[in-house]
Amino acid sequence: MTTLVDIISLVLIAVVVLIVIGVAAAVIGIYNRFFSLKNSAEATIGQVKVAMKKRLDMIEQLLGAVKSYAAFEKETLTGVTAMRARIGSAGPGDLSELERESRSVLGRLLAVAENYPDLKTSRTVQDLMGAVKGVEDEIARHRYTYNNIAQQYNTMTDTIPSNLVAGVMGFKKLEYLEFGEEIERVPTIAF
Repeated sequence: MTTLVDIISLVLIAVVVLIVIGVAAAVIGIYNRFFSLKNSAEATIGQVKVAMKKRLDMIEQLLGAVKSYAAFEKETLTGVTAMRARIGSAGPGDLSELERESRSVLGRLLAVAENYPDLKTSRTVQDLMGAVKGVEDEIARHRYTYNNIAQQYNTMTDTIPSNLVAGVMGFKKLEYLEFGEEIERVPTIAF
């Protein structure tokens, strides 16, 4: 015959087992959320890289259009090619540097275009300038998305109970995409 002590023991064991299962499920959920955010961040960084490559491709096309009107520095084209090669292996900090460099090239290119009235009315140049503006908007959208994902991930590394999982698993905060104030604004593309 089962005694009251046996029943209480079985109930306590069942409660402990349910608590352990609940804690394990919570830890697994937190762990999976970290990886979901990490994968989203990596995908968004990939989108930023693609958009920056598109920008550099358009700068190269603009260089081709401008070349017929002005003797533009050969090193600019070499620099654009080198930047494109660096994008593939760039992390968030490296992308900030590439952003600064490509904006500088674009600014110089726009200055050259301003000095040639015939160039400003060229349909090819106007179309490319419109496309550059579209890419600038795309980069801004992807950067915003990435930074939101990084904020969620970083908040999880700072708040209880997910910070416990982060500490045990060695998860580090994600670096934000921070482009300097002078390059946060879209370059003026007006002829």
